[in-house]
Amino acid sequence: MVEVRRHLHMYPELSFEEHETAKFIADYQSKLGLEVQTNVGGLGIVATLRGGKPGKTVAIRADFDALPIEEENNVPYKSKNPGVMHACGHDAHTAIALGMAKALVEVKDELEGTVVFIHQHAEEQDPGGAKSMVEDGALEGVDAIFATHMENYIPVNTISHSNGYIFGSSDDFVIEIKGVGGHAAFPHDTTDVISIGSQLVSNLHQIVSRKVDPLKSAVLTIGSFQAGKKANVISGYGRLEGTVRTFDKDVRQEIHDWVQQITEHTCKAFGADYHIDYQFGYPATLNDKTMNQLLVNAAKDVLPEESIKEDPPTMGAEDFSYFLQERPGTYFFTGSANEEKGFIYPYHHPKFDIDERALTNGAKVLTSTIFDYWKQYNK
Repeated sequence: MVEVRRHLHMYPELSFEEHETAKFIADYQSKLGLEVQTNVGGLGIVATLRGGKPGKTVAIRADFDALPIEEENNVPYKSKNPGVMHACGHDAHTAIALGMAKALVEVKDELEGTVVFIHQHAEEQDPGGAKSMVEDGALEGVDAIFATHMENYIPVNTISHSNGYIFGSSDDFVIEIKGVGGHAAFPHDTTDVISIGSQLVSNLHQIVSRKVDPLKSAVLTIGSFQAGKKANVISGYGRLEGTVRTFDKDVRQEIHDWVQQITEHTCKAFGADYHIDYQFGYPATLNDKTMNQLLVNAAKDVLPEESIKEDPPTMGAEDFSYFLQERPGTYFFTGSANEEKGFIYPYHHPKFDIDERALTNGAKVLTSTIFDYWKQYNK
């Protein structure tokens, strides 16, 4: 698994461009003798291992795209593709899946069911690869699905899980404000988009504090405000970009509606035109409680009970949510941090790296989960 992970780390590819990575995975699984489907929903791969005995079908999902980040680690396996890096551990997720496949093939005749390895492209970029893979039949015949993610917020030899929501939904919007530019000394002859945009930012930030039920979680962040280039020129064009995160689907829709309404009235109040592009992204990721408890119990065969932690959900987002909308399953974090060795940087950081013992832990927990699932549901 270390060898596979380091190879993939050296040759990262961006979302929707992972042609060589997909070929590597397909070739690896084919050589193991698995049934391999390529180009599933795009560049996705589905590799099926049929056990020697009848039983339920369990899927393991592993994503394999990288990020547009210049790696700053000085390691032998440093990225060879300028400006592209496996800074989120997807190389590790893939190595875990391929390592599991190699191990399970050796005891194929003893397996009491089928294992489907869903190798997913493009997790990092909307619209993602999960939705298209589901629509292309990746879950056909699958009874349950599981996945893990490297986590440098917790130490190696631990795992973290959530017995319900683990990630929020992720929606983005762009607001263009169209006013009338002019000289800074004559603001009365203009429609100042910076002034209007500043008021709009303030008004939008009132949505969560004043319009969302305080017992429900939500985040609205304006991450970009671009307008004007010179001190004595009033710009006639401005652009805001923001993101919305929540767990509740009704709150999700309500925030969308309030963004529309507040933008309209704020811009109209000052005589500006506007255009909104509001994109609903990944839905919230909701773990099945029964499957999550099954995973926790299975993990106790691999790790000490005190190393298995339940943590609250985060407002990050994952398109694994699309798989969980179709099949019961759960998603958990595998600890990969090691302060002594310098593995302390979070994902999406140019110095992200992992304690590779996490590969074994993730593979063992997932494999134990498969066996426990078969024990409980094969009847």
